[in-house]
Amino acid sequence: MKLKQITACAALAAAGLMAGQAHADAKTIYIGMNGGAMEKVYTSKILPDFEKATGVKVVVVPGTSSDIFAKLQATKGKPQMHVVFLDDGVMVRAVGMGLCQKLEDSPALKQLYPVAHIKDDMAAGVELAWTGLAYNKKMFDEKGWAPPTSWMDLSDPKYKGKVVFQSASSSTFGLHGFLMINKLLGGTEKNVEPGFTKWQSTVGKNVLEYIPNSAKISEMVQTNEAAVFPLTQTGVANLKEKGIPVEYANPKEGPVLLMVGMCVVANNDNPQAAQKLAQFLLTPEAQVKAAEFGKQVPTNRTVKLPAEMQAKVGNVDELLKKINVVDWDAINANRPQWDARWNRTVER
Repeated sequence: MKLKQITACAALAAAGLMAGQAHADAKTIYIGMNGGAMEKVYTSKILPDFEKATGVKVVVVPGTSSDIFAKLQATKGKPQMHVVFLDDGVMVRAVGMGLCQKLEDSPALKQLYPVAHIKDDMAAGVELAWTGLAYNKKMFDEKGWAPPTSWMDLSDPKYKGKVVFQSASSSTFGLHGFLMINKLLGGTEKNVEPGFTKWQSTVGKNVLEYIPNSAKISEMVQTNEAAVFPLTQTGVANLKEKGIPVEYANPKEGPVLLMVGMCVVANNDNPQAAQKLAQFLLTPEAQVKAAEFGKQVPTNRTVKLPAEMQAKVGNVDELLKKINVVDWDAINANRPQWDARWNRTVER
């Protein structure tokens, strides 16, 4: 499907959103999502189609998943947002706390990849990503190193003092990396003893620095401090656009799914408009724009990616067969204890 062939009417008709069907009392609704690049793409390329056809203005409330989740909790009795985007692990928590209402059935909902249906459609994925291994191509070329091929490569002695690891207590990338090492050492999401007890003798011995998030990565690559680190393919693409010499590698054990989920906020004051917006954001017409302008991998399996993006992403269907999907219920049940143990024994 070519972008130039897409019109706002086609997109909104697919979601049943023509103006005559919109909520009679058109008003402003609010959507919480990441600021920066994501906010820019949605406000300039995607949300105007919805606004034009329905007369409902959509205002973005920018923030990280943690920020948006905190606002949801603080305003549970009288929510100020109507739709929210949250990372999958945080979304599972939000659903469990009754902060979301079930998504209404729609043609687009039926077109999603199975993995994008969250908790019996209490939420749905709007963007697919996966955490694998990123590496400093300049350094690898200079040293004649082959790209990493396994999660356990993080423990290879040649990377001593060159591994940068995001904190597992504050970063999903770091948590994913820890859980994959734990899995390869014999653990599961319900048993993280192997990961904790063997960390310092495997990956830990190579770590130069534990960082709270990935923001410092670009600096550490440019100063040749960082050789290899967990990151998503999207994160690598964003760094490359800034001229940072990084590449992405899928470990042979498979990357880890990191999905941006969307839900309609429970007890919001305009549930009809909120549901219509949610339906629209799942349509191929909306998601192809997110792919074209935001390099977001769609969750709607009918979307045809732009050629350049397709060449970099590869076959999504095949990748999803190999991807690791973590048990967020088990993780969330034990996360406070894990975080405390990580901070006490790993980042001490």
